[in-house]
Amino acid sequence: MGIGLENLEIYQLAKDLEIRVYESTKEFPDDEKYRSIDQLRRSSSAVANNIAEAYAKRTVKDKTHILRDIAIAEAEETKSNFSRCADKKFVSPEKAVIMAEQYTILMKRIYGYIKFLKSRPDN
Repeated sequence: MGIGLENLEIYQLAKDLEIRVYESTKEFPDDEKYRSIDQLRRSSSAVANNIAEAYAKRTVKDKTHILRDIAIAEAEETKSNFSRCADKKFVSPEKAVIMAEQYTILMKRIYGYIKFLKSRPDN
């Protein structure tokens, strides 16, 4: 595996989940366009965007701040909103559980990446 943002596993997973959220929201009722659909799409894209922003930062402190305080928060927001959309019958409960599990995996991996960044000798 080479170096670069595109090779970062958490970035790849965040992008994949963003597309899955986008595809899932196509099935939502039209009157949710400026509510659940917009919110889910924005928060899911913010996860990948903030991972990319953190990747470009110079200091570990800046990287970990963005990852922990923004990317993980956006992932949790997406996970929570998606689960509530199942309660509203916009998606199946099974799909909501799968998405919640995937976002939990992503958040754990982001924490793992933060731990890795902090353990590097050039930190």
